[in-house]
Parts: sequence; C-alpha cells; structure tokens
Amino acid sequence: MNIVLTTLNAKYIHTNLAIRYLKSYVTPEYEPILSEYTIKDPILNIVSDIHQKKPNIVGFSLYIWNIEESIKVIRVLKKTNPGLVIVAGGPEVTYDYDKWLEKVPEIDFIVIGEGERTFKQLLDYHAGKIDLKDVQGIAYIEEGKLKSTAPGPKLDLRDSPSPFRFEEDIPHLPNRVTYIETSRGCPFSCQFCLSSIEVGVRYFNREGIKEDIRYLMQNGAKTIKFVDRTFNISRSYAMEMFQFLIDEHLPGTVFQFEITGDIMRPEVINFLNENAPEGLFRFEIGVQSTNDLTNELVKRRQNFDKLSRTVMMVKEGGKIAQHLDLIAGLPEEDYDSFRKTFNDVFAMRPEELQLGFLKLLRGTGLRIQAEQYGYTYIDEAPYEILSNNVLTFDDILRIKQTEDVLEKYWNDNRMPRTIEYLVTEVFETPFDFFQQFGTFWETKGWSRIGHQLQDLYTRLEEFLIDYGTADMRIIQSLMKIDYLAHHSFQPRHIWWKDDLNPDTVSMLERLILDDTELLNRTTTPTRLNERNIRKHTFITPVAIRPNDNDFVEEDGYLVSFFCRGHQPQFHFLELAHIEV
Repeated sequence: MNIVLTTLNAKYIHTNLAIRYLKSYVTPEYEPILSEYTIKDPILNIVSDIHQKKPNIVGFSLYIWNIEESIKVIRVLKKTNPGLVIVAGGPEVTYDYDKWLEKVPEIDFIVIGEGERTFKQLLDYHAGKIDLKDVQGIAYIEEGKLKSTAPGPKLDLRDSPSPFRFEEDIPHLPNRVTYIETSRGCPFSCQFCLSSIEVGVRYFNREGIKEDIRYLMQNGAKTIKFVDRTFNISRSYAMEMFQFLIDEHLPGTVFQFEITGDIMRPEVINFLNENAPEGLFRFEIGVQSTNDLTNELVKRRQNFDKLSRTVMMVKEGGKIAQHLDLIAGLPEEDYDSFRKTFNDVFAMRPEELQLGFLKLLRGTGLRIQAEQYGYTYIDEAPYEILSNNVLTFDDILRIKQTEDVLEKYWNDNRMPRTIEYLVTEVFETPFDFFQQFGTFWETKGWSRIGHQLQDLYTRLEEFLIDYGTADMRIIQSLMKIDYLAHHSFQPRHIWWKDDLNPDTVSMLERLILDDTELLNRTTTPTRLNERNIRKHTFITPVAIRPNDNDFVEEDGYLVSFFCRGHQPQFHFLELAHIEV
C-alpha cells in the first residue's frame, strides 16, 4: 500500500508538523512518503508529482491558507485516478465536516480532531485488519448518507514518537523553520481562536523534547519555533526549558515562543535578561485589543498593565526581540477604539507589531455569534471580516492601509530614527502617521508596484512634503542617517540630491585626516589617507547633530565611515567651525 502525506505550505521555508506526526505514528508498520508544496506551485505540477509516486492513499493537511488550492489539487488528482483514496484532516475541515464532504465529494474521509490514531486505524482498515466502524473520529459519505464515528480518547502525548527523525528532512533543516510543540491545548477561552475549543493542556515527554532539540541543532536547524499556544503557562516548565536552551544551544540557533505576557513573572524575565545570550530567544505576544469590553466579550482575560510590564522589562534587557499582535474587528472595537489600542501598544515600541484582521474561523465562538455582532465576512477561507455593527468596510480599508506601511517602515526597521521623530513630534499619534501615510500610499498606487530601499525614502519624502507641516530639513537629515546606516560600504546610489562641490569635499577630507584622535577610534579597512579616504567615507550636509538616541538642531556635515562587516560609524563636523 503506497501512502503519500502532503500539504501546501504558505512558503518554502515553512514545514508541516502534522504530517510528520502522522508518519511517525504509523511507522514502521506503514511507510508514508512526505510531499510538501507551496500554495504558489502550479496545480498540475503538484498533481503530477504525487501521481508519479503511485499512491493508493493520499492524506492532506488542510488549513485556512491552503484549503482553496488544496481542493483544486484533490479534484484533479481524483480525475487522474478515480480509485485513489483521499483523506483530509486539519483544523479547516474538522468542524464543518458535513459541509466539506458535500462541497468536495472527491474527499473520501475526513479525520475529526487529533489525527494520529485515527489515520493509523484508517490504514489498518484499508489493509483489511479492522472494520470501518472501528475507526475512531472519521466522517464519510456512504450510499449518499453522512456517516461519522466518535473520536477516541485524547492521546497520551508522553508516549508519542518523535516527528523529527526522518533522513529526508535533514538537508532542509538549515534553510527552513522547524516547528516543535511541547504541549497541546490552551487554558484560555478566546472566542476567535480554535485553541479555545480544546479544554486543558497536555504535555509531551520533556526529556524526549530535549533530545529532539539536540538532534535538530546537531543537524543544522537554525530557526526552531515552539507552537505551544501558551509556552509559559507553567512557570517551572518554562524555566526548565529556558535553562536547557541557554545551556545547550549551538551558535546561530534562534528559538521563538508564543507567550502570554500578563502571566510572565518578573523573576523569569530577570533570569532571561541576566543569562540568555542576545538573539537566542524571540517572543510573540498576542495583545489583540486593549479595550476591556472587547476582551470581556471574547472571553479573553488580560491585564494590560502586567503585559506592558513584561514587554518593557524584556525590552530593557536588550536580549530578546518581541513581536506583538493586534486584531482589528473584534466585537465593539470601533475605529477610534482600535486607534487607541494601536497607540497603547505602539507606545512600547515592540521590534515588530503585526496588525491582523479578524477571521471568523469554523468552530469558533465568534463565528457562531456572527449575527449578534453584525459581522459580514468572506464566505471562503480565510473568512476575513468585511464589517460589523461598529466598524464599516471603509474603516477596515483605512486600517488595512495602515498595516501596509507599518510593515514596510516599522517592522522592517527601514528608518527607526525618522519614524520615531514623526510619530512623536509631527503627527498627533503613531496611528495617525501610519494611517495617513497608508492612505497616501494607496492613492498613489504604490501598493500595486514593487519598491527598492531608495523608493521607500523618496515616497516618504513625497508624502511629508504633501502633508505640509513637517520640518523637512530635520526629517531629511534623519532620513539620510537612517539610509546610510543600512550600508556597510559606501552607497553607490543615494536618494537625495547632494550638491557638495569638490573643493568643499576635499577640504572636509583634510580636516578628517588631520584629526588623529578621530581616526584612532574609527574602524576602517585600512589607515585612511588622501588616496583612499573617498573610498571609505561619505560626507553629506545635515541640519542636526546626532547623539546616541536623540539629536540637536545644528547645521554641519555628517561623515560616515564604512568598513565591510561593520555598522557605519558617524561623525559630525560643525559648520560653525569650518571655513569654506
């Protein structure tokens, strides 16, 4: 019996943990082939590749991001081989399985809930070892009628075999994200989240998890992401794992966690600030909303003061990058309330702030309550909302425009000095800057064309000139510093018109070469002299004197020293002390 386990990932760098659990659970009695693709791959290419493996059974792992493309694959695959058995599982088909079997009759069986034991039993059935009625947790159509069996008891995860010991995965480990879970379930009941449906938290074998991590690191894994819904629900367990990762990590490995910020104890953060190497850990924290009524309506218990304390303590430690999430469109969160939520969270200056939009997932409480809150939403995955009783579609579009420039200008860290000045000194609030720039961006049609680094600067400059009230001398100076900071060697192109005449440049270069103290504290590839200084420096007029985290208004020249492999070093020459 030839078995293929497959899925369509969003990107190549992603890996699917579910099909690996299935394979490890049925091995060695059965030997499924793992075949992963992406949602961008041509349908016929996927079908051809699967077909050439001559499968009798193909199992699909289905989610909101891949369901529509997967259905196309399933339908074509079934046409090429009508006798092929298609098994579908995953969160997208688990809940409304009756509707999916009606919509996609090419699916022979849908696995309901946890899939390992059920998939093994399905294989046993097709191998003639058990009756179909003995397979727990499946739905199917028989003689035109829906049939289903009750799921079996939850697995004892402590006995689960490792999903990471497949030789075919080893060559890909350095270049892909490896997902790992140490627990299943969530203690919370957020009504927009599928994790709220499963009651309780179950843990895998701790020592087995540690062995898996050692194995993954030894075989080149660089990014390991824990998918536990709340990694720090058990303080003692989180501390044990943090200590293990600090003690045994290999250079270049990064571990990512989803944590609940308001239950993170200060002593845990202090431990990490004191002991974790910089860059080893990365936290993802779901804030979603700071509106108390909204959180109450979605049954989300959150103490924003404690969450803020956690974020700021971690930030002050300087060891761990943080990614914070917001969801626009939650109940009773209108445009003004969301603006406040955004500003509340941006005030903490997280390294990344993800602005997402509510999706009414199958099986969740909010989807059941959609009519109560006046939700309209897209009927097909990912079921994103279009409006509700307090948020119009126009409001949604304005927030989406905010999301676009937030990603490009804040999360990508393109110009931190400039953005900080704009959101504190020029615009009323951070949200107003991103929203107004986002609307301008959309009006110009820039969302439909590509962009280089220089484009981001010229487009921001165009917006601010149009805005009309910003001090462009200061802003352009900050933008120059931000732009030059992205280079480790002299830039071939600059986005601004620099009209320094050659005599002025030569005079400034002589001043630099005569400053022995400056040259001694500056990192350059070689000792600077008249012949090579222009190769390793760049001089431009500015209207500010930059300090570590601030600046003062003063006319002068910014000198940038470049050395490949190093951040550029900046030096300010005062205009008042220069005779031109």
